[in-house]
Amino acid sequence: MAQNVLLTGGSGFIGSYLTNLLIGAGYTVSVLSRNKKENTDTVTYYKWNLDKDYIEEEAVLNADFIIHLAGEGIVEKRWTKKRKKAIIDSRVKPINLIFSVLEKNNKKLNGFISASAVGIYGAVTSHKVCTEETPPADDFLGTTCQIWENASDKIEKLGIRTVKIRTGIVLGKDEGFLKKLTPSFKSGFGAALGTGKQYLPWIHIEDLCQIYCKAVTDEQMHGPYNAAVTDNTTNARFSRLLASLYGYAIWLPKVPPFVLRIVLGEMSEAVLKGQRVSSEKIQRTGFEFQFTDLEKALISCIH
Repeated sequence: MAQNVLLTGGSGFIGSYLTNLLIGAGYTVSVLSRNKKENTDTVTYYKWNLDKDYIEEEAVLNADFIIHLAGEGIVEKRWTKKRKKAIIDSRVKPINLIFSVLEKNNKKLNGFISASAVGIYGAVTSHKVCTEETPPADDFLGTTCQIWENASDKIEKLGIRTVKIRTGIVLGKDEGFLKKLTPSFKSGFGAALGTGKQYLPWIHIEDLCQIYCKAVTDEQMHGPYNAAVTDNTTNARFSRLLASLYGYAIWLPKVPPFVLRIVLGEMSEAVLKGQRVSSEKIQRTGFEFQFTDLEKALISCIH
């Protein structure tokens, strides 16, 4: 019988891509959804409600693996006190619900894989290369990721192999990071942000989902892994390259930091600063990135 993978956030950008990849690899897939959907030939849907602390327990009990992708977008809205709470709760509450079902039923999974982010190293720009051993930062991004990962540690204490995928900027066709940039860059109004010197750790959607699949199959994988290409791309380089692929050289000045701070508030730090990260640990598992050249990655996404 095919093993079942349960996804939270399965209908999102990454989840949809990963679902197809898992099905192609011979797994059955289940998805937790706020609204009960009609099952298909390939996907079974279960309902949950984080506001009411409700989850269909059958979803967890039928799973061999769980991949936790759910979470409110970091840069969708200004970081008000209410928004910050929603960002953290949307990542932690699902893990707590899943933990309660696992503990109550003494259910053993073959693996629990949770998304995380390279934001754990903080909204700072420096030449330091962050590895999985680098301590979490104490700003909002670092604190959010640390709380997120600490919640996963509860599941590891049940004797379940737990993996945390610290993701960089995800590049995909018509989705994710590029979806926000495409309108301005395509129309000839692209520009770098702030100084442009901030690093922009990135990963192609294909490579990211392959890392999740490897985390399912590789029983030696546990703990955190950086999921970003180590090529030291800066915001300025990324912007210049994207503009060139649309056939022009950037002519607009960089967007000044004070403008972004006025428009975005505290959230501006997420785009004005960025760390270098190392992908050495995931590569030591034998994983090979298909996309290590930024130009080729962008071409695959916009053409």
